[in-house]
Amino acid sequence: MATFLEQLETPVPIVDLDRLAHNLDRMAAYATLHGLRLRPHVKTHKATRIAAEQLRLGAVGLTCATLREAEVMAEVCNDLLVAYPPVGAARLERLARLPQHVRVAVAADDPAALDALAVAAKLGRRTFDVLVEVDLGMHRVGVATPERAVQIAEHAARSSVLRFAGVQFYPGHIREAVGEQDAALQQLGRDLAPYLDALTQAGHAPAVVSGGSTPAAWRMHEVPGVTEVRPGTYVYNDRTTALIGACDWDDCALTVLATVVSVSVKGQAVIDAGTKALGREPLRADGDGYGALLEHPEVVVSRMSEEHGILDLSRTRWRPRLGEQVRIVPNHVCIVVHLFDEVFGVRGHAVETRWAVEARGRESNKWYEPVLHEGPRAV
Repeated sequence: MATFLEQLETPVPIVDLDRLAHNLDRMAAYATLHGLRLRPHVKTHKATRIAAEQLRLGAVGLTCATLREAEVMAEVCNDLLVAYPPVGAARLERLARLPQHVRVAVAADDPAALDALAVAAKLGRRTFDVLVEVDLGMHRVGVATPERAVQIAEHAARSSVLRFAGVQFYPGHIREAVGEQDAALQQLGRDLAPYLDALTQAGHAPAVVSGGSTPAAWRMHEVPGVTEVRPGTYVYNDRTTALIGACDWDDCALTVLATVVSVSVKGQAVIDAGTKALGREPLRADGDGYGALLEHPEVVVSRMSEEHGILDLSRTRWRPRLGEQVRIVPNHVCIVVHLFDEVFGVRGHAVETRWAVEARGRESNKWYEPVLHEGPRAV
């Protein structure tokens, strides 16, 4: 393994180990201070090494979006939430095949999805907890009325293999700077309250009320009724979380190490990190470009092709040398991690460790005999 950054072939994701430790400690302390259960989303790091550290620091379980993530994380965690609609035979089969010792909760917003989930539970000889997904402003998935939430809770409660456990929501529509979220959080609380009241009056008081993305997670304790937070990005942070005040610039733990490969055009430099290293997600905050240099945040990646990134030097006096390495803070770190097989842990210029991004991709990491086509005898 390389000993120093200069020995790494770029582009490559590197993580400042001290910043990573600070980020993990900070969120764990926040959750403990406010009596919230911490169930981090693994979509950002996709690595059992980071997940195990989150659990060591007090996380009650993990949140997954894909079945690949759930299968991988089942190796280190016995309490998983699959926060994605359980729709489709292939997805249900993999859910049913998760290890029996792992408690699995699933988010749902449709009774038909619960019927299929119940079949999978019976064929897999297991039970599933159900969180009703409610839409509080993202307008992506989730029920739109308290009456619908009660209907789904009752549907789950009538099943012998499903258990209504609570509700979840994703406040991804809250993109204001952390200090400017007062009105949005107050509205979130007003929108959530009718769901909790309706469920309680129907005899299904939710034991779990789960919410929180990284931008809003730091203030989830202000939303009445919330018991659990599910942030993901906070482990590494990125340009977006920094610009909206969810972290400091110095809290951006993951950067893409790139090399300047051309300085021939005046006013710009070309690096070897393009869309296949940085993604192409626009900045979800004030600003432009597809990333910015850690040590020169005024320098942005203004445009890209697959293997080339263009650094705009019009706002800086700094001029890179041919062959110089730079660290790029991506707009959205979750996408970047998914583009690489492994990550290197560093302190300063020293490379201390590396770990695999085990849960990237969609393919199962295990080979299973099918269970959803065995017929009635397996029920």
